[in-house]
Amino acid sequence: METLIIDQESFSLSQGDFIIRLLVAIGIGGVIGLERQYHAMNEESKGFAGIRTFVFLTLLGFVAALFSFLISPWVYVAFVLGVSMLIGVSYWFTSTRGDHGATTEFSSLLAFVLGSMALIGLIEISLMITVLILLVLSSKFRIKTIVGKITAEEMYDFIRFVVIALLIFPFLPDQTFGPYDVLNPREIGWVIILTSGLGLAGYALTKFLGTNKGILLGGIVGGLVSSTAVTWIYAKKSKENESLAASCATAILGASSIMFVRLLIWTSIFSEELFIKLLPAVIAIFASAIAVTLYIYFKRRSRKSEQAEIPLKKALDLKGALIFGLIYVVILLLVSYANENLGTSGTIISSAIAGFSDIDAITISISKLAGTSLDLRIASLAVLVASISNTLVKMGIGIYAGSPGLRKNLLIGYGTVFLVALAILAFFI
Repeated sequence: METLIIDQESFSLSQGDFIIRLLVAIGIGGVIGLERQYHAMNEESKGFAGIRTFVFLTLLGFVAALFSFLISPWVYVAFVLGVSMLIGVSYWFTSTRGDHGATTEFSSLLAFVLGSMALIGLIEISLMITVLILLVLSSKFRIKTIVGKITAEEMYDFIRFVVIALLIFPFLPDQTFGPYDVLNPREIGWVIILTSGLGLAGYALTKFLGTNKGILLGGIVGGLVSSTAVTWIYAKKSKENESLAASCATAILGASSIMFVRLLIWTSIFSEELFIKLLPAVIAIFASAIAVTLYIYFKRRSRKSEQAEIPLKKALDLKGALIFGLIYVVILLLVSYANENLGTSGTIISSAIAGFSDIDAITISISKLAGTSLDLRIASLAVLVASISNTLVKMGIGIYAGSPGLRKNLLIGYGTVFLVALAILAFFI
């Protein structure tokens, strides 16, 4: 039997585990110290901590935790106070020289704590925190660049979103009322927050990534904001320049493919059963959409073409999110009425009509009813029908507003997706 260094009722440590955890602590200190020393050399600063210092800090945390078990917990408190005083004095000296940043000092305290966590066996958690620390430390210039591009209006919109999400939403009542007993203020608020949050995330991706890395990425990123808007913008662009037809078709089909990703996201949030039921079907449709998008993309890759930019409006479209919430409520009541009074055909027809304008609202509404007041199979059919009708509407917009070359590519792309969707729909029926 292996000799135990610590053998207490609440904690035990063998010699083998001691060596492994000691090496983990040394490794944590080494990688954090490497990043700090590299940073100091690049900026020609005289930071107090490098590789050796950080290794010693994690070892101090490791030994302090060990002594807290072998001697007394107060020994650990004494170590913490001593290390804190040492780091405080170091910060005072560096700040008097004009360096008021405290990143290295905070990293030092975390290194001490991570060394203690390694000793008590929280190895996975300590390694996860180490990775996060390295990501934050190494992202200084990227973060500065991003923050420098944020306008006052965008910051105000972000703060408004945080206030709504953290100060208003938690106090909404979580109970149903109204016709068919399907309206829930908390769930309606959740839909509005998710919608506005998705728009905010899409806005940020579009602003900071743009379409510089390729028109395909531009279409996919734009699809997070609005695939319909991408369809209209790129269709008009193809009419202005016929040589851009294949590129614009790539962007439109890429953006429309994201619709199926959003569909899976909504169903996974509001109905796990419906998500599992739809997953194979939606993946098959999504795969066909991506395949035909990549086919057109690689077909025109050798051709040099310009890229269309997606115009940015507001970072937080709160008015649009509220309207979306209202649409969600109306569709929820419409589907509930159709399900109770018109049967299966009424639910399918109402879903197809709702899909003409928006896929998100009808997907959330159906997901809310699936498995309760609405049969899971009928719910799956309704979501698929809505996604197909929405796809047909965007194809119509592209064909109407686009050039002949764009129409040809969209017919190939959407035709493939439509046939796959019809085959899957027939299987469900």
